[in-house]
Amino acid sequence: MTVQKLDSNRARTQWRDVLDTVTAGASDIVIERYGKPVAVVIAYQDFVALQDELEDLRAARRAEAVYEEWRSDQSSARPYADFRAEMVAEGNLDGDDRTALGDTASPAS
Repeated sequence: MTVQKLDSNRARTQWRDVLDTVTAGASDIVIERYGKPVAVVIAYQDFVALQDELEDLRAARRAEAVYEEWRSDQSSARPYADFRAEMVAEGNLDGDDRTALGDTASPAS
């Protein structure tokens, strides 16, 4: 498959052609702003096939950002017990389910 690059202004003025090109499977289209790639237009069925991988990639990117923030300022971290209590309070974790987040320690008395 070929990849075309279009300036964002040209992509805007030729949007119908962009969609027709991608839908026909003729090319993926990289949209550039000021010469830098900012987005890609791909066929919908390709997007559906890639959704799980995209979610994993985005989650890894968020985790890396949080890790880098922690490395630059370790005071931004908080104890696991506090985090767990917040998750239970928000209903995201059952208070009795000690394994939901990998917590295998015995419950506190």
